[in-house]
Formats: sequence, C-alpha cells, structure tokens
Amino acid sequence: MNKKVNSLPGGSETILIVDDHETIWDFLIEALQQLGYSVLLAENGLDAVEIYEANPSQIDLVLLDMIMPKQGGHQTFFRIRSIDPKAKILLSSGFVSEAEVHDLLQQGACGFLPKPHRLPTVAKAIREVLDTGRLAG
Repeated sequence: MNKKVNSLPGGSETILIVDDHETIWDFLIEALQQLGYSVLLAENGLDAVEIYEANPSQIDLVLLDMIMPKQGGHQTFFRIRSIDPKAKILLSSGFVSEAEVHDLLQQGACGFLPKPHRLPTVAKAIREVLDTGRLAG
C-alpha cells in the first residue's frame, strides 16, 4: 500500500459503485479496496438495483453516477430508495444540471461528488457519509 493511501480515511464497510466507465471504476475499486472497503460494482442502474436487492442490509453506501445507459442515476436512486428508504446514496457526475442534483439531495441523497474524482476527496466524502449520513456543506 502506498503512503498516499495510508494517510487517507478508510474503513471496512461495503460500497456499491454504480458507473458505466471502466477507467473510473478501475480507479475507484483499487483505491477503495486499499483503504479497506469491500467494493461491489454495477455498470448501470438496472444492475445496481439487482445487486442492492440481492444483498439486503449488506451495502453501506452507494456511489451513484447520474448519467448511464439502460437506467440513469435519477431512476436508480428512487428504485434503491424503494428497496431501502435509509440507503446512503452519494451522487457523482461530470455532466449534470444543478437542478437535477438538488432534486435528489432534497429527496435524501447524502451529497454530490463532481468528476473527475480525486482520491483524497472521495475517501473523505465516503467516510463522512458513512459516519454522519451526509456530506457537510
């Protein structure tokens, strides 16, 4: 494990990454596993809902991309929330309107992480949401 990762907050929780870009999920999976997390991957919103349903109460946080094929983040958010109204969902995107993000934040999303991701920002945001239930600010 490199020193950069050692200085970041980690944990042992399970995180579901929902993203359709292989470069993003490769980076996140490796980094989050180095920080001690268990990581599940869904390549689109439909897979995310199936994985969430198949692992009741085992997923501690969902990192949800807003723009994906088959089923986007908006619909996926509401489907996961219908399975588990207390699901911790952290939104992520490089291209999304503030209005769309604001709507989901009003509906109980835990926060928003703009892309491109930087590991220190992601690691701190995930830890904050797991510990407090939402991102400050």
